[in-house]
Amino acid sequence: MNATETSSSLSKPAEPDTAPPPSAATPQSSTKKNAATSTEANVKAPTPAPVVGVASTTALSARLAEYMSPGDLKLIKEAYRFSDEKHLGQVRKSGEPYISHPIAVAEICAEWKLDVQAIMAALLHDVMEDQDVKKEELIERFGAPVATLVDGLSKLEKIEFQSQIEAQAENFRKMLLAMARDVRVILVKLADRLHNMRTLGVMRSEKKRRISRETMDVYVPIAHRLGLNNIYRELQDLAFSHLYPMRYRTLSKAVKAARGNRREVVSKILEAVKNSLKEAGLNAEVYGREKTLYGIYRKMQDKHLSFSQVLDIYGFRIVVENFRESYYALGTLHALYKPMPGKFKDYIAIPKTNGYQSLHTTLIGPYGTPVEFQIRTQEMHRVAESGVAAHWLYKDAEGSLTDLQQRTHAWLQSLLDIQKQTGDSAEFLEHVKIDLFPDSVYVFTPKSKIIALPRGATALDFAYNIHTDIGNQAIATRINHEPVPLRSELKNGDIIEIITSPGSRPTPNWLTYVRTGKARSAIRHYLRTINLNESTELGKQLLAQALVAVNLNPELPGTLVDKLLNESTAKEMDEIYTDIGIGKRMATLVARHILDLVEDDSPFPFQQFGDKQNYKREPVIIYGSEGLSVQLAPCCMPIPGDNIIGQLKRDQGLVVHTDDCEHAKRMHFKEPDRWIDVTWGEELNRSFDTRIIVTVNNERGALARIAAGIGESEANISHVNMEDGDANDMTNIHFTIQVEDRGHLAKIMRSIKHLSGVIRVVRV
Repeated sequence: MNATETSSSLSKPAEPDTAPPPSAATPQSSTKKNAATSTEANVKAPTPAPVVGVASTTALSARLAEYMSPGDLKLIKEAYRFSDEKHLGQVRKSGEPYISHPIAVAEICAEWKLDVQAIMAALLHDVMEDQDVKKEELIERFGAPVATLVDGLSKLEKIEFQSQIEAQAENFRKMLLAMARDVRVILVKLADRLHNMRTLGVMRSEKKRRISRETMDVYVPIAHRLGLNNIYRELQDLAFSHLYPMRYRTLSKAVKAARGNRREVVSKILEAVKNSLKEAGLNAEVYGREKTLYGIYRKMQDKHLSFSQVLDIYGFRIVVENFRESYYALGTLHALYKPMPGKFKDYIAIPKTNGYQSLHTTLIGPYGTPVEFQIRTQEMHRVAESGVAAHWLYKDAEGSLTDLQQRTHAWLQSLLDIQKQTGDSAEFLEHVKIDLFPDSVYVFTPKSKIIALPRGATALDFAYNIHTDIGNQAIATRINHEPVPLRSELKNGDIIEIITSPGSRPTPNWLTYVRTGKARSAIRHYLRTINLNESTELGKQLLAQALVAVNLNPELPGTLVDKLLNESTAKEMDEIYTDIGIGKRMATLVARHILDLVEDDSPFPFQQFGDKQNYKREPVIIYGSEGLSVQLAPCCMPIPGDNIIGQLKRDQGLVVHTDDCEHAKRMHFKEPDRWIDVTWGEELNRSFDTRIIVTVNNERGALARIAAGIGESEANISHVNMEDGDANDMTNIHFTIQVEDRGHLAKIMRSIKHLSGVIRVVRV
């Protein structure tokens, strides 16, 4: 899969490049061939391809020779020759021979000391996509493992997708699932993306922004999740420079100026720290490090600071020999400068989810300047920079896995779990993005096992993290032995216990407060499965309405149904109805697609309605007993008699609001196509929740009188909450009550108003 959309035939311009590194060049023989055959291949290069000679692959060869056997090097040379031959005549946007790109990717992989199969895949990663080489040919020449890696790196064939977003999401899904089976797929892909980002300068501004946004949204978080901090930081800064070039240049100038202004402070701190550690008998490496430009930009954005207010642009890293010396060095630093309260983090005792280990502390340095220090061992430093590439995800001779390997393996396995429960590629990518957020919170099971979850995760996320069945059956939780709601947000160090019941089941409301992709996909999967029939019927009704709106008869003939199914991923019409019912497809878009098929076939293949202006579009009828496929919005709590409108929400079906709901008005402005006309049915055999506020004098027995009045009006109280009284000795009591309709509510409010001590009654 090539991030900058390499050509799928030799007649299209190839990938961008500017000035390739020495290792990213190509042998003289290949260059001459490319020049000779470019006319035949119908490639018009912007500039002649540079001739750089046989020394072009020297850097890659030298790096591979450090750890590869002669037999492995022979296999890699064979893969190089094959790739060079297949890309013959293909050039990048800059005019460079295309083979320079696979060589550069292979060299980045060689820096991580990836194995022979991964290096071969790096050299071959574009031959399937660009040169139409079949997987079978790769299996025959290089073996199944290499062919599988290359296949995982290749984009899907030119399938007809509903949108560019869907096509992109499906490609990501393919890559991430291949990565779940073999992490080398993503390592090679990250190397590919890194070289593309380094050479993005020749692309159009619009394309640079699109590729940079994709990098920031997906590849940067993946690099962080796998602990590849060098790649993570470089990709971040490269994407930032293309997304916001003016901001990047401005910050770059400001940082250069600050270097000169703060050089004296930095030198003074560096010297003092080195002397203190030496006096303590510690043999340590001490060096300064600078915050990345994107890191500075994010801090300014998140905390609303000016550049001059970002004081920790510079920090220091201390690398010691062993685990004990890390804490000894920490004590030495705290004796030298005063630590800032709340600014110490021990990632050695509790490592980050990507395996990162260090002690972090912020001290008040000379002139009152806050200075951050990171303390770690040589091994921790190696893992911090190379992450999962430093510890291969393969079992050693004894079959054991390191902690980092186990954590990464568990995350990769969770991708497969999400895939099983996810409806489509866009939803899958949405769930994965959620789990890629770098900030984590660390909590404990009752047996003291540490669980890492994204910051903002709730007790329900914890339940689903343990097992899907525990999440589905959760009814309550205890945090630090205290009962709290399932929606409670978790904090570092919490001890979580989940209480389950076989009769408990997920509700759509759970989606509003889960944070992890695993929990969200499991809830949506359950809701889709349990409400299939209801969603199908709703979808059928919505599509019929949309067809009528474009002057088509809702009774579709079989030939048209067959045509529609052939052009979609659905196997039968019920699938399309269900997708519409749960908000996954838009009924209006499906109707327009059907109209296009009609026009392609013949002007009038079946009976149409007359003038659309003369046809009254019937609203969807709501009875309140449709189950989970129709929900009454909790923001405005509509009841029969209210004027209502309906919103089609993805995977939640139809959500009904009152027509004066402020939240609904804002959503309608953002997505007008997702709103439909709805109306109440005639027979409604259930009660509906609504909220009222009763303002009363603070006197004895007021709550009891109001509760009795509500009961006498044949209504039920489902929730009550009292505010503190104000200076005028009045208080507000909030009730959620169950009523039949607006008439019933009006009767209740009148009866309450006549009670002693009641000042006013309003519906929320």
